[in-house]
Amino acid sequence: MGDFHQNGIITTLHNLAHRPLEEMEKELCEFAKTRPMSLILPCLYSELETDAMPNILKHLQQVPYLSEIVIGLDRATEEQYRHALEFFSVLPQNVKVLWNDGPRLREIDNVLKGEHLSPSDPGKGRNVWFCMGYNLAAGQAESIAMHDCDIVTYDRELLARLIYPVANPNFNYEFCKGFYARAANGKMNGRVSRLLVTPLLCSLKKSSAI
Repeated sequence: MGDFHQNGIITTLHNLAHRPLEEMEKELCEFAKTRPMSLILPCLYSELETDAMPNILKHLQQVPYLSEIVIGLDRATEEQYRHALEFFSVLPQNVKVLWNDGPRLREIDNVLKGEHLSPSDPGKGRNVWFCMGYNLAAGQAESIAMHDCDIVTYDRELLARLIYPVANPNFNYEFCKGFYARAANGKMNGRVSRLLVTPLLCSLKKSSAI
């Protein structure tokens, strides 16, 4: 599959200087007074049993500016769904767990299918689609963030830097995509072509033309 990337009006916000997390979170708390913020977590039940997820929850418990966390739970039985409710109950924010395999969402899915509106393929995209639908229907969030549930190097600064550009009313960004290093076993994983190779080749091309 070919790599897709955009230039031009797309802004890249580099982390050129370290800004204290406390300073960012203080501003985000001020923004949250008029621009409530929500976090979407698309999650497989199996991810609750990994080392990454408990660490993510530990950091999210300390996030002061989120008003709501919406968890899309995939591939879970009813017993596992009940366990997920208990698992996420440690979070101090308003938490909603959407059981994508449960009868209520299945019923909604069937109605949407009748109108040719429901995504046909299972997976993270469909999970996020339902979570976004909930957020839009609830109307409680002005800014919405989303990240994976398998980030082993997660800390709450990642979330603050992800949501800050769209939550800040002084900016006009409507979308922000985060990036974090995916290095393992001596090699780079993830979107290396778009984030490293293409910009590097473009820079070399420009510098050699000077």
